[in-house]
Formats: sequence, structure tokens, C-alpha cells
Amino acid sequence: MVATATQQQPSQSGAEPERRFDVVIVGAGVAGLYMLHRLRGLGFSARVYEAGHGVGGTWFWNRYPGARCDVESMSYSYSFSDELQQEWQWSERYASQPEILRYLNHVADRFDLRRDIQFNTRVTAAHFNATTHRWALQTDSGAHISAAFVVMATGCLSAGQVPAYPGFDTFQGHWYHTGSWPHAGVDFSGQRVGVIGTGSSAIQSIPRIAQQAEQLVVFQRTANFSVPAHNAALDPELVRRLKADYAEFRRKERESRSGFLVETNANTDKLALEVDPEEREREYMARWTHGGFGLMSSFADLYSDRSANETAAEFVRARIRATVHDPLVAEALCPRGYPAGTKRLCVDTDYYATYNRPNVTLVNLRETPIEAITPGGLRTSAATYALDSLVFATGYDAMTGALAKIDIRGRGGAALKEKWAAGPRTYLGLTSAGFPNLFLITGPGSPSVLSNMLVSIEQHVEWVTDCLAWLRAHGADTIEATVDAEDDWVAHVNAVAEETLYPLANSWYMGANIPGKPRVFLPYVGGVGVYRERCDEVAERGYEGFTLTGALAAVATDARG
Repeated sequence: MVATATQQQPSQSGAEPERRFDVVIVGAGVAGLYMLHRLRGLGFSARVYEAGHGVGGTWFWNRYPGARCDVESMSYSYSFSDELQQEWQWSERYASQPEILRYLNHVADRFDLRRDIQFNTRVTAAHFNATTHRWALQTDSGAHISAAFVVMATGCLSAGQVPAYPGFDTFQGHWYHTGSWPHAGVDFSGQRVGVIGTGSSAIQSIPRIAQQAEQLVVFQRTANFSVPAHNAALDPELVRRLKADYAEFRRKERESRSGFLVETNANTDKLALEVDPEEREREYMARWTHGGFGLMSSFADLYSDRSANETAAEFVRARIRATVHDPLVAEALCPRGYPAGTKRLCVDTDYYATYNRPNVTLVNLRETPIEAITPGGLRTSAATYALDSLVFATGYDAMTGALAKIDIRGRGGAALKEKWAAGPRTYLGLTSAGFPNLFLITGPGSPSVLSNMLVSIEQHVEWVTDCLAWLRAHGADTIEATVDAEDDWVAHVNAVAEETLYPLANSWYMGANIPGKPRVFLPYVGGVGVYRERCDEVAERGYEGFTLTGALAAVATDARG
């Protein structure tokens, strides 16, 4: 039976007493904050452990120049409190990192969440005890915690990846990773700066760094598709109209494929190859002019038909050629070799135009790969570059990396990292067989990174907390995915992915950016609305696909019908 009060066990040999909670939450980002708030409302004792010194998760750590959300701010916000969404005023169409962090701090203060968050504390281990049906957790300070349930709100993009280049330790300048940027900021004035990578964080930061640095050298391995944001101050009339009917707007988001709506760029049932070239061009141009992700929803077959996708890809290449003055640089920036949108589509402000600046140089690593980091800079197969600072915009060990850093062990001491050695295996992206009472927020096998993360996070938090309340009402101590249910879900996730063009790209969606990581499509591409319906069905059927134990587990099992 789940308890509802924090307890302490007597200390052994003078050690710090074990702290006991109903639920331990790892991470104080968007997911962790909402999870804590909702658990409190249900009467569960809960504690959040956060490695940073403040709330915010992704938005606490990612403070690189130009950091900004690529989902529009009116959608990238909590919907659980109408008072909150009515009172908060966003200033821009796409909110910047400082504004999002202010918002999350406002949420933490408004709902008095900090008193149940322990900052500057990293959870290092979580082991399940099959006798007590509780998790034993340990932190980097040596503290011991006991919890009936553990919720991993560790984030999908929180484990930074820095390639092991030869000579890295010899570099005498300063180096930075975009995902763990100094909170005081960095002044690149008068410096020669090298940026390695051209993914989302690079595409956002390069224009800003170029305005400050004396020289900027961009080292590009794979050119990325990027669309303009056309960011601007929010239209007060748009804000008024959305807030007047926010409930309906949110409902449509939850039932959509991606979890967000683009007002003048709605999805279409038309096929790219069934309209004439002039109509196709007009549609692409309208969406390009509007800005944001709408380009890739221009036609229904862009993610399933390679020829259709190529029409969108060539449209973007034409825009690059029209923007970048040097034809050789423009061609180097044109993405090739994979379908548009199958790597994370980027949303930018003046990215391509930045290469027209006289202080910016593009190095194509496909032609001249990096050989070594040197004490004074970087050496490729063709040249040596003198640099004062290096910026690694080299991405993350996505979706599984943060979990792999924690020693998570389930029944019989089985390690989650070992179970996932050939690729992550989950049921609904929420749980993994052999690990009772352990929940993953936006884990592999859920829409997560292919969606508006706020919508997906709220859905997961609400599903998990409703589940815990149901378990308490039915006297169940543990809930664990069955192997059969997990196998079926993994097969379904893979089958849906294979119907799309996504597996054709060597993307972080596939784990391809991490040496040795299994090449498996990590998120669920079936859509936010479809996924929500499946999760709701599982719950309505008494948590179909799960095994329950506890004093009244038989009653709970009978309740499934």
C-alpha cells in the first residue's frame, strides 16, 4: 500500500538517516515541476532531486547565444492551470531561453514547489528491492533515499556529447559545449572562434557569435535543413483571441499529430506529386514566408515518399542559393544525402545570411575532416586554424544518455543500461519490463522529441499520476510492464517508423551521432493524438499489459474486466 507521509529510518553507525517518500522525481525541468505539483494535489509525498542549482532543466543549462524555443510560445507553456496561462504574458512569437527560464521560475514560485526540491544533487543509483517493493536511491553526496515509485524526468536532450578528437587535452584556449554554457555568459569580442557542428544549437548561436567574434570558423560535417523563424513581438490581437478560447486550442493540440498548431500552415491531405509545380511552389513559399515548422506539413506525403520529399528539399536548397552570395559556400550549405525533416528540422534567424559576413568561414569536413585539436586551434586534413575558443555544438546522447549515467537496477539486479544495450525497450515509452514502479517521462518509444514537448510531458505526467492514484485505490504495491506487452510495443514503434523516411538519415533520432550506440529509431512517429488514445485505452482497461502485485492486486486485476 502506498504511504502518504515522509518518514525517516534510524541511522546505522551514525550515518545520515534514510529518507522515505512515496515518489522520488529525478530532474526539476518542465516535467519534474509538473509531476511534483500534481503528486502533491493527490496527497503523495514527493521529493525532486536536481543536479543544477535552479529549476528549468533544458532551459537552465542551455544558455548559449541565441538559445530559443522552436515551438511558438503560446503553445510552449503549461495548460494545467487556466489562471497561469491567462496571467503569463509572452513577449515574442518564439520565446528566448531567458524568458522561458523566467516562466519556469515563476511556475516554481507560484505553486511553491521549491520546498520539495533538493538542488545541487545528482542521483547516481536506483536499485529495486523485490522484497520491500521499494527503490533504494543514492546521490552524489552519499545520501540514501527510499521510494515506492521513481519518476525519471531527466530530459531527452540533457547528456552532452563531445567527440574524442586527438589532442583535445592540449588545447590552450577555452572550450564550451552549447548544452552546458557558462551562466555568466561568454564574451567572444576580438577572438578567433571555431564552432564544431551545424545542428540546432549551432544554427541558433552562429549568427550571434559572428556578430561578436573577430573571426568565426564553422566546421560542418553534415549540412542541415533550416527554415526561417521570422520571429517578432507577439500580436496582441492573436494573444487575445487564443486566450479567449485557450481550452479549445489546447484540445486541438492534444489531438494533433505533432502537439502544436500553426495557424495559417495547417496540415493538408494533398500530395506533393499530384499538384502542379506552380501550386507546389506557392505552397512552399507561403509557409517559408510565414516561418517555422509548417513547411514540412505542406503535403501529406513528405515523410513517406522520397520523390515528394525531394521537392521540399530542393525548395530549401534554392532558398539557400538565393541567400548565400558565394556559390561554393551555398552548395556546401545545401543538405544532401538524406530526406528533408528526417534530421531535426532547424528554425533560424539569419543563419544562412551569416555566411555573407567577411569574418565567417565555412569548412566542409566531408572534404577535409578534422585530424586533431592542437594547442593553438584545430587541424584538418587541409589546413590548420588558429583559434582562441572552441564551441562544441555536437549534440547529445539523446533520450537514453541521461538514464545511462544512473546505475538503474531492477529485478534480480538487472541493469537498465545492459537491458538496453541493443536499443531501448519500453512499453509506451513510459516503463520497461523488469523495472517495477519506475516511470520514464517522454522516454524512448513515445512521441517526445517529434512533438511539442510541453504537450507530451503533460500527457505523461497526467497518465503516471492517474496510475499512481489508481494503484493506491486498489491496494496494489507494484506495477510492471509484461515482456509480451513491451515486445508488441517495440515492434509497433519500429513498424510505424519503417513506413516513413526517418530511418534513412543518420540522425540522433537513430542514435547515429554516438559511436557504438545501436542504430534504432528512438521516438514514436505515430503521432501525439494516436499515442494518447492508446495510453488512455491501456488505463481504461485496468492497465492492460501490466502485472500488478499487492494485498488487493487480485481485486485490481479483476477490475480490468
